[in-house]
Amino acid sequence: MGVEEKLAELGIELPLAEVGPNYYGTRYGKMKPHYEYGKLLLLSGQTAGVERDGTVRFPGRVGRSVSVGDARKAARQTGINCIAAIKNAVGDLDRVVGIARVLNFVACDVDFTEPHIVASAMTDLFVDVFGEEIGIAPRATIGVTSLADDYCFETWVTVEVA
Repeated sequence: MGVEEKLAELGIELPLAEVGPNYYGTRYGKMKPHYEYGKLLLLSGQTAGVERDGTVRFPGRVGRSVSVGDARKAARQTGINCIAAIKNAVGDLDRVVGIARVLNFVACDVDFTEPHIVASAMTDLFVDVFGEEIGIAPRATIGVTSLADDYCFETWVTVEVA
């Protein structure tokens, strides 16, 4: 079963990824949505995004104003947005042969010591979509005091493509 069929089976609809001058990341400074280096695809930082009215999804700090459950939803949605960005960059998700590296940031209260539990929701999604061999990556998760626009989760993903 191909990745697109797996997404459909899971009921996941990918959002449209904006590129070029409309890429949302440029509101945070000069950057590209992705960069290809040989077989590696490096994505710019990804978040859960915004609602139709422009409000940030899951704003705040985990352990203070955001529950672990909601932060895990943010991480999962961020993973979906990553998959959309990958598709936008390479066209065919079946070209993904590995998630090479993942660096996660969880905005959290200073007493929150389990950001890895939040990040695992994104890893679980990648495994559901790509399978264990491709979906499990070397990973680090760092608790931080704040992220742009008050997002509670952001990630930086590097993908190997065929």
